[in-house]
Amino acid sequence: MSTRTAHRGRHGGGVVRDDAAPGAGPEAAAPAHGPRRGATRRKLFDAAVTLIAEQGFSATTVDEIAERAGVAKGTVYYNFASKNVLYEELLRDGVDLLAASLQDAADRAVRAGGGTRVDALDAMIRAGLDFIAGSPSLTQLYVAELWRTNRVWQPTLESVRGRAIAVVESVLRDAIAVGELSEELDVPLTASALLGMVLVAALDWLSFQPHRSVEDVHASLSRLLQGRVSPMRPD
Repeated sequence: MSTRTAHRGRHGGGVVRDDAAPGAGPEAAAPAHGPRRGATRRKLFDAAVTLIAEQGFSATTVDEIAERAGVAKGTVYYNFASKNVLYEELLRDGVDLLAASLQDAADRAVRAGGGTRVDALDAMIRAGLDFIAGSPSLTQLYVAELWRTNRVWQPTLESVRGRAIAVVESVLRDAIAVGELSEELDVPLTASALLGMVLVAALDWLSFQPHRSVEDVHASLSRLLQGRVSPMRPD
């Protein structure tokens, strides 16, 4: 997941954003090494995603993130050159974790005895619901950012979105290759539709139908998958 140089390059040369640490250039944030550093970054991610979901990116300050994470303000700048960089890394980290959970679910479903690629897609739906239920604020921010095309981190968002979509596309192509799905299937669009279905349905579930269980929501989406994407099964 190491693409920070691309972010710095987009700001160009030695340009420092107004939310950067005093005197910090675009190379100021040191690379993350070791479990202790990783734990600190995780605390900062958790604090930032909660605050930004509550009050918006612009209204959230580095001081507030540091206070919520229980660290000194300098610790934020030691890990990230600016609030923008922190948010970009947060989005990258979160969507990468989602993609990894989808891939793991698909792999386990295919390895299971008699598992089909459509079963793998169904397992990915459940994995996506579980991930979103555990990270609702992150999902809310990710979906919101998809509609904003003028952010400095848009190229990073497109890149990480592509990785998540690629996991779904791979399973769809495998399903076509073994004859489980039609060759006429539009793979990129179907992959986007499936991922979008999970994201939007999960947010709607958590926001407006929290009384429903994840098993209930998964069963509804599973029926949609089986009836609309895979061939109709005989009675």
